[in-house]
Amino acid sequence: MSFFGGASNPTSSPSDMQARKEEMKQRISQELAVANAQTLINKINDNCFKKCITRPSTSLGSSEEACLSRCLNLYMAAFDQVSKSYVARITKERAAMGPSGQAAGGLELL
Repeated sequence: MSFFGGASNPTSSPSDMQARKEEMKQRISQELAVANAQTLINKINDNCFKKCITRPSTSLGSSEEACLSRCLNLYMAAFDQVSKSYVARITKERAAMGPSGQAAGGLELL
């Protein structure tokens, strides 16, 4: 049995191993992205709530709703900009790596 729970196959080709490695990298990247998004949403909710809700109540007033809406829109716009910049940087770095999968310094990027 292999480390990841499947049956090990001693006759697996290097290309099969590379494909599984790439699939695992992609899964980990996706899980990290989801975890980061959840953390961001929690922080946004906490920060906007603390800023906009100044007194306990059973309902939100119109000014509190407007404040929450503005706050969430600003956070999401900032997140969108950071995400676009990050994707552009990763795309540029991957293009610079070439087909070998390694950067000029010999480091492998996820």
